[in-house]
Amino acid sequence: MRPTASIPPDAATDSGQVLVLAPGEGKTFWQPTPANGQIDVRIAPDFVDLQTPFSIGTQTVPPGGYVREHSHPNHDEALHFISGTGKAVVDGVEYRLEPGVTIFVGRNRRHMFINDSDRDLHWLWFIQPNGLEVFFEEVGRPVVPGQPDPTPFPRPDNVLEIERRTAFAPQPKDQRTPD
Repeated sequence: MRPTASIPPDAATDSGQVLVLAPGEGKTFWQPTPANGQIDVRIAPDFVDLQTPFSIGTQTVPPGGYVREHSHPNHDEALHFISGTGKAVVDGVEYRLEPGVTIFVGRNRRHMFINDSDRDLHWLWFIQPNGLEVFFEEVGRPVVPGQPDPTPFPRPDNVLEIERRTAFAPQPKDQRTPD
């Protein structure tokens, strides 16, 4: 990651760091099934000195892809949908997704996102504390400019262990799937 601008913290004025990332900076990963698509991590603790750890980025899920139902035991998550349409299912209740919709999902709330359209579904995500960016990196494959999209590819065999130590609660026994 080469940031466009980075200004270190200033202890004399008790001022935090400044980081400016242009398009294409940060970390970008292809994601395995069933989501497919890609993740762009824009801010995370290994990028910048954060007083309160969080991470933020974007996710794109192609038509027919979905983010499986899950929850975060110690994390609050906010998502803002930028383009495309689909549906969110939060604790079994469906909500239509379209550009401009924002969803806050507090800890231990089961949720999933489904692209049931013929266009990519794209959103901004924010999670506190961080950990989601570690998951995305460990299950994904780095995007290399000029190289083809490798999706679909399977989730790693140890995905449940990766989930457990990053930002996820154990998978529910009655996990919902898209209709």
